[in-house]
Amino acid sequence: MSKATILGGSGKADLPKELFAEPFHQSLVHEAARADLASRRRGTASTLTRGEVAFTTAKAWRQKGTGRARVGSLGVPNRFGGGVAFGPKPRHYTVKVNRKARRRAMRSALSVHAERDSVAVLDASAFATPSTKSAAQALAKWGAKNPILVILTAEETGAMKSFRNIPRTTVLEVGATGVADVIGAAAIVVSETALKALEERLAGGGTNGATGKAAPAEEAAA
Repeated sequence: MSKATILGGSGKADLPKELFAEPFHQSLVHEAARADLASRRRGTASTLTRGEVAFTTAKAWRQKGTGRARVGSLGVPNRFGGGVAFGPKPRHYTVKVNRKARRRAMRSALSVHAERDSVAVLDASAFATPSTKSAAQALAKWGAKNPILVILTAEETGAMKSFRNIPRTTVLEVGATGVADVIGAAAIVVSETALKALEERLAGGGTNGATGKAAPAEEAAA
């Protein structure tokens, strides 16, 4: 069974093998991370076509007799101020990934951190009163590399406020944590409650464990 450092304490904590004993599946991790990043794109870019620009429909000059080339609409793409040809329109970038594949990819990403000894377990009750100084000292004592991902539950507001102002440290709720977040971090800090919630979520539970919310964005898109 894998062990993890207890942040701010002494000794080691046991990591559940259901989460941290998965072999690395490169294709699954890549597919899930790509889907995570794609789903975060807003897809709101929009351009006007030649039929949407505010131009008069009248000809610029008469068809014949001027000695100039004939002219049509002034809203064509090759004229200044005209419409855009093949420009972007609002769309979504969601990529479908099967739920079981996402869970397996998440376990695989977490297992890599366990192998590298870059996982720490946090007792969030120690931060009932927010203290950024205490959080920074705990991370410095651990000696983890940046960037750091801190995974907490929604109820652990004291710990959230303690870690969120530390440079290169990202704090996420357990239900909002995706594969891209895990593999993008050099070290992970997970609270004891969030660890149980992750175990329930990745083992096939219908809700996000302690948060009791609906399936997260990464699973809802599946």
